[in-house]
Amino acid sequence: MATVTFDKATRIYPGGDKPAVDGLEIEVGDGEFLVLVGPSGCGKSTSLRMLAGLEDVNSGAIRIGDRDVTHLPPKDRDIAMVFQNYALYPHMTVADNMGFALKIAGVNKAEIRKRVEEAAKILDLTEYLARKPKALSGGQRQRVAMGRAIVREPQVFLMDEPLSNLDAKLRVQTRTQIASLQRRLGVTTVYVTHDQVEAMTMGDRVAVLKDGLLQQVDSPRNMYDKPANLFVAGFIGSPAMNLVEVPITDGGVKFGNSVVSVARDAVQAAADKGDRTVTVGVRPEHFDIVTGESGTLSKDAPAGLAVTVNVVEELGADGYVYGSAEVSGEHKDLVIRVGGRQIPEKGSVLHVVPKAGETHVFATSTGERLSD
Repeated sequence: MATVTFDKATRIYPGGDKPAVDGLEIEVGDGEFLVLVGPSGCGKSTSLRMLAGLEDVNSGAIRIGDRDVTHLPPKDRDIAMVFQNYALYPHMTVADNMGFALKIAGVNKAEIRKRVEEAAKILDLTEYLARKPKALSGGQRQRVAMGRAIVREPQVFLMDEPLSNLDAKLRVQTRTQIASLQRRLGVTTVYVTHDQVEAMTMGDRVAVLKDGLLQQVDSPRNMYDKPANLFVAGFIGSPAMNLVEVPITDGGVKFGNSVVSVARDAVQAAADKGDRTVTVGVRPEHFDIVTGESGTLSKDAPAGLAVTVNVVEELGADGYVYGSAEVSGEHKDLVIRVGGRQIPEKGSVLHVVPKAGETHVFATSTGERLSD
């Protein structure tokens, strides 16, 4: 197995005025599952293709283990790639598809059969080895594509949105299979997706890109708890974090009719930049709903921020309230998670305050994180 290193790797497409990938620096540990995630056009697939040798590296370097592979052709990099479309040969059986790369490499038939049968057993494909791809479901075809990668026993797996052609239920099932398979095989894996839920549930670490620039690379838990900037805060989490620009005041920040205590050093850092406001981030599950004396939801509680309920998503165990509020004279949409037995009516008004210690503070001017 091997580590993978992006050392200030940059890719500028011909005719482009700015890099598609700009000085990417990431080290992927031996046997690690790293997920590259970001919106369309952020450079994640380009980064993967640079590692695969399918895109030139204009500056910087890429290493697999101790080898500099920056200018090596794909066949000499000891990698196996799984694409979004399965790219199976329709006239070949599953077994022939899985063993084709080994056949081309001159591996003897007995060894090919052995490796194909081992991979098929791991992937629950043994009974389908004699079938053609057209007789398989989408999920089975994707497993065949995975098997084709596994039999090559590469140093690194590269996966470019391999689940995007599957329906929602199968996608959830297959992502669990891929994650457990990777841990079982222990092969270093770089996985590209635009789906942040996929990224958070599969990766040992997640790297978030935007406009070709690496925003943050961290474990899923740390990225959720301590996003490095406003972009990561708004991108990671489903539903997304609420981001509200609020004025700085004595003792914290003004949040509706309440003063919410936030880290003093965060407020001081904002003041040092000359900012009079900060952007406070609150996850949907980190709001307290202010209730009246009877314990019922109150429509006229003075504390907190008044949120008018527009839409409610009931999910059984809990629900999400999509509402709107006036913050510093501006209309702001908010999402609040509530208990499944406390679903408010559409059109009602909730008063909410962030839970103590669960706020994220960002500089309004630069977007960088200020709170610990």
